[in-house]
Amino acid sequence: MKKSIAILCAGGPAPGINTVISTIAKVFLKDGYRVIGIHDGFKNLFNGRAETVDINFHYADRIFPRGGSTLRMSRYKPKDEEFSADFFIQNNVKLLVTIGGDDTASTSNRLAKFLAQKHFELQNIHVPKTIDNDIPLPDDMPTFGFNSA
Repeated sequence: MKKSIAILCAGGPAPGINTVISTIAKVFLKDGYRVIGIHDGFKNLFNGRAETVDINFHYADRIFPRGGSTLRMSRYKPKDEEFSADFFIQNNVKLLVTIGGDDTASTSNRLAKFLAQKHFELQNIHVPKTIDNDIPLPDDMPTFGFNSA
């Protein structure tokens, strides 16, 4: 089975999300990965009802200039006992890219620790997106979405 990456967006909207999704997708598509977009953030990821979209080059090109987010977002923050490795195993996901604020970052970190305990290695990249600018970044860099809010 082909290696996959999964991309999800959580929290509130901010300008530039589709550009980020498109750019990340193209980088990994060029390396031969399947790119899976997950709708509704973490909301249905662990209950077997995750809605997904396969992102190919055409899809990535189409969403690049569009405002908003092609992936529906949710502010849902799962508890540790809700976590499951099923989606990641079934789709051979090796990397989870999360786009969101501090809650999204902490949830993806907790998820990676849970999966490690299950002997499933999942790499994680978090793209900070918050109009609150409340994620500590080097040199006090603002998150995308902050200056345009």
